[in-house]
Amino acid sequence: MKFDTPATTNPIDQMKVVGKPTPRIEGPLKTTGLAPYAYEHHTAVPNQAYGVAVGSGIAKGRIASMDLTDAQAAPGVIAIVTAENAGKLGQGKYNTAKLLAGPDIQHYHQAIALVVAETFEQARAAAERVKVHYVPTEGAFDLARSRESAVEAKDQMADVSHGDFAAAFAAAPVQLDQTYTTPDQAHAMMEPFASMASWQGDQLTLWTSNQMIDWSVTDLATTLGVPKEKVRLISPYIGGGFGGKLFIRADAVLAALGARLSGRPVKVALARPMMFNNSTHRPATIQRIRIGATADGKITAMGHEGWSGDLPGGKVERAAQPSKLLYAGENRLVSMRLSTLDLPEGNAMRAPGETPGLMALEIAMDEMAEKLKLDPVEFRVRNDTQVDPTNPKRPYSTRQLIECLRTGAAKFGWSKRHAQPGTQREGRWLIGMGVGVAFRNNNLVKSGARVRLNDQGVVTVETDMTDIGTGSYTIIGQTAAEMMGVPLDKVVVLLGDSSFPVSAGSGGQFGANCSTAGVYAACVKLREAIAQRLDMNPDEAVFAEGEVRFAGKSVPLGSAAQASEIVAEDSIEFAGLSKQYQQSTFGAHFVEVAVDSATGETRVRRMLAVCAAGRILNPTSARSQVIGAMTMGVGAALMEELAVDKRVGFFVNHDLAGYEVPVHADIPHQEVIFLDEMDPMSSPMKAKGVGELGLCGVSAAVANAIYNATGARVREYPITLDKILDQLPPML
Repeated sequence: MKFDTPATTNPIDQMKVVGKPTPRIEGPLKTTGLAPYAYEHHTAVPNQAYGVAVGSGIAKGRIASMDLTDAQAAPGVIAIVTAENAGKLGQGKYNTAKLLAGPDIQHYHQAIALVVAETFEQARAAAERVKVHYVPTEGAFDLARSRESAVEAKDQMADVSHGDFAAAFAAAPVQLDQTYTTPDQAHAMMEPFASMASWQGDQLTLWTSNQMIDWSVTDLATTLGVPKEKVRLISPYIGGGFGGKLFIRADAVLAALGARLSGRPVKVALARPMMFNNSTHRPATIQRIRIGATADGKITAMGHEGWSGDLPGGKVERAAQPSKLLYAGENRLVSMRLSTLDLPEGNAMRAPGETPGLMALEIAMDEMAEKLKLDPVEFRVRNDTQVDPTNPKRPYSTRQLIECLRTGAAKFGWSKRHAQPGTQREGRWLIGMGVGVAFRNNNLVKSGARVRLNDQGVVTVETDMTDIGTGSYTIIGQTAAEMMGVPLDKVVVLLGDSSFPVSAGSGGQFGANCSTAGVYAACVKLREAIAQRLDMNPDEAVFAEGEVRFAGKSVPLGSAAQASEIVAEDSIEFAGLSKQYQQSTFGAHFVEVAVDSATGETRVRRMLAVCAAGRILNPTSARSQVIGAMTMGVGAALMEELAVDKRVGFFVNHDLAGYEVPVHADIPHQEVIFLDEMDPMSSPMKAKGVGELGLCGVSAAVANAIYNATGARVREYPITLDKILDQLPPML
């Protein structure tokens, strides 16, 4: 199905199942331990062995020699995989670093061997006996020092120059010119990177934890040098991905190589320290923001320049991207520069570049509002735009940013905010409120599904879409139920298997909208097939209450499949609407903090997010996603930082004990409001993505609230005690 014209009235608009708050249909399996995660397919194949990875002890250089004698002689050892016996390995499209290194080393803890043994404990003990002699070379680990050598990554994010920024900024009566920094950060998902591999002849089956099944099948096949059709990936449940599991990691390749060398199924899980130093992370950024405005608060010049680093051939963090589109202004300069660093590879974390970009931009907007003596909400409202600022002929499909800001301000009690920082107290606590805008583009990705109807009236959906804890099972089930006119308990949803049709996958806030649209397309085909079998007009047949109705005749849905199961398959393919209309999602985050006037300790007391993200398919799971993201935003604001040892190139705090993250219980009150919205330009579902919107802008809202509470303006994340202590107002 090609989606090339705006959606009109369709069965989804009935909203009998779609749009209703619905508990996750797979929830009972997860809460009772019956949902198998990657490491838990204990009975899938017999005779499973265990692999433990050995990570490089240097960040850059080469392996001079590797002595495996003691390791091979250790109890229970079956095989040891190294680059020397693994065979020729290719490089996947989505991998910057090799997933099995040798002799060259690209980053600290890069996998250099896998020890396979009868038990995990034996494999771990033997891995400690691998002796490696390295020849280290000097590496680059400091973004600030590498800034001058950074280059434009034109294929990833080309510079945007619209109007005459330099002249407009110079002429602006009110100006802001500030630099902000965000640190390296890690995903820290609860489920580790884990895989189990089994070969049957030349056919590989991999049970893994992965968000993007088709991408990963392709990259695994490329890495191993086998045909794609010889690789099957199975990932039905994922215990957190957050962008870290978009691509295959070392666990997948090592498990496959270990299984091939040992002739046994092999399961591998990366230990926490290796997860931090041997996976993707969010790279640190430096961002210079310049804003010029008229005296009445109209932006005339918007400049956002940023720097980030990655391994050779890696990606730039597109932090400046929101400044292309978010606010009005005729003159614009937006750029990112990429430095070469020898740290573990950088990539998407929790959300792409909009998140670190808004961590800076939304502080800058508050600083500019203060210069103008305008309320921060009002300043943002004055600079709303309903068109792409660099292409005014291209309107937004929907844009309710003003409504988000106004609604949030009213519900949160913004009018009670003290405009003068450091003036509201409750005993020893300094109280402040902050706001930050949420902005995330709506991406559209082809997505397919297969649907089946049996004689019991049960509809089964098969798609390689994944569920990273976000509720994919439920919204896909709701879509099929709505389309086929059956209750949700008459739908079976099967996900995360590469033998199913290729879906959008769980990435970039496109998964829910696109995967359900793919199910919609397949159900249209199924409705047609059912109608034809029942000798009904497909365009006039009504599917409702477990029946098919036409011309005054009603028959049970299952009766159509009495002779045989009916199967239909289709994909949604998006055409030119995204080029005609700028498609984005919007929100406003409001935060109240209390800061201890003596110690600088910050407590987030209240949070509110108001989101406009198209039709909300399941308010229950959508709310959970946004609240989870809000909590992540607090972590990014106050505590999350991968501490880089710039002498030898690794993240020092590389475990959950040293890498602190907040939890929901740390924040007494969190709420989410979804504005009524349908976007017919987006998909037949009239939905858009929502999860990452809950993260974008949060950290800046926290920073702005701390400033309002204390008068301490921090432009370097995280906002730890030491950065505000000397700026606190006098104690009373």
